[in-house]
Amino acid sequence: MKIRKQCALDALADMSLWLEGEGEVAVFDATNTTRERRQLVLDYCQQEKNFKVFFIESMCDDPEVVAENVKGHEELGEISEGHGAAAPFRREVGEVKVNSPDYRNMNKDEAMRDFLERIRMYQKSYEPLDTQHDKEKSFIQVHNVGQRFLVNQIQDHVQSKICYYLMNIHVLPRSIYLTRHGESELNIKGRIGGDSSLSFHGRQFANALAKFMEEQDVNNLKVWTSQLKRTIETAGGFHAPIEQWKALNEIDAGVCEEMTYEEIQEKYPEEFAMRDQDKYHYRYPRGESYQDLVARLEPVIMELERQTNVLVICHQAVMRCLLAYFLDKNSDDLPYLKVPLHTVMKLTPMAYGCKVESFYLNIEAVNTHRERPKAESMSAPIAELAAVKLSVEFSASGNTDPLRKSEDALETVPDHY
Repeated sequence: MKIRKQCALDALADMSLWLEGEGEVAVFDATNTTRERRQLVLDYCQQEKNFKVFFIESMCDDPEVVAENVKGHEELGEISEGHGAAAPFRREVGEVKVNSPDYRNMNKDEAMRDFLERIRMYQKSYEPLDTQHDKEKSFIQVHNVGQRFLVNQIQDHVQSKICYYLMNIHVLPRSIYLTRHGESELNIKGRIGGDSSLSFHGRQFANALAKFMEEQDVNNLKVWTSQLKRTIETAGGFHAPIEQWKALNEIDAGVCEEMTYEEIQEKYPEEFAMRDQDKYHYRYPRGESYQDLVARLEPVIMELERQTNVLVICHQAVMRCLLAYFLDKNSDDLPYLKVPLHTVMKLTPMAYGCKVESFYLNIEAVNTHRERPKAESMSAPIAELAAVKLSVEFSASGNTDPLRKSEDALETVPDHY
């Protein structure tokens, strides 16, 4: 027990170093099944570090739910044939236990035996959270994989959002299909944003997409689009329920709407360079940044977590943000994820990851992907750059200097004619 306690303290020390540095929220992933252990965490975080603590307890007291959690993996191969309403749940939780990082180097038999032994050991000392002994603590108790929730002493916006998230997720198997609208008239001209209709090839893609999804034979499929014409027209051949989301509209390019990259470089060379310096945080004048877009998409993501099978017909920047969420990509890589036109990405959430399948529907389209510009270093963050403009010193060896030549600035712009 001394070793386990010391390991917990060491982990808490590592966590506090991160929070005192660049971190904002940390997850202390441990069993914490006794009041004594939870008090240890509280004392360390609140008395020594002045951190807020929020406990999340997943509690299974329904014998059927417990049985499904430890239902051996022998059934996993049979479940796809169907074993009633519980079959999807059984497949998912079985996958969670067998594929846990704790059992990475174990075979399935050993993993199941070890997990059953863990349950027996924890039953001896388990003291659940309750409103009598823990009335002053902030916590959420999740009963039987989301059948019921007990929430106590929510202290702030972050804790409220955590509760909201936990109340929306589920473990039922589903697939999320992501695709951009068909090629648009403005895509052909290399112009960003706007609200143009589909091109000839874009209309071909709309027909091919409807046929592709029909062949996928997805149960209870829902189709989501933005409120822009090119996504609505792309969904025109579907008979499934269609819902339009304003939150799915393309990133607002502000004063640069419907301009080509060449025109932006000519008219706003400093803005063009600033965006190359930090594409995630850069905000178009009178428009949005990727950071703004991520915040705008939060309700969409929460609703996707609630749903079963959904096809989302959206836009380049929007699809990048959704992919980054499900594939756990960082903000530096997010704005450069490749999401070509006329391609469908099928995401299947799984335990500890997300399976990705890409389907190109073999309809010609222009390339709208702009590669990451080359830059070795810069001496000031982008937040300062907006205020000081050209007074900031940039690396002359990079390709993001505001004083660069136009041909250097446009080096990564794709051909679009």
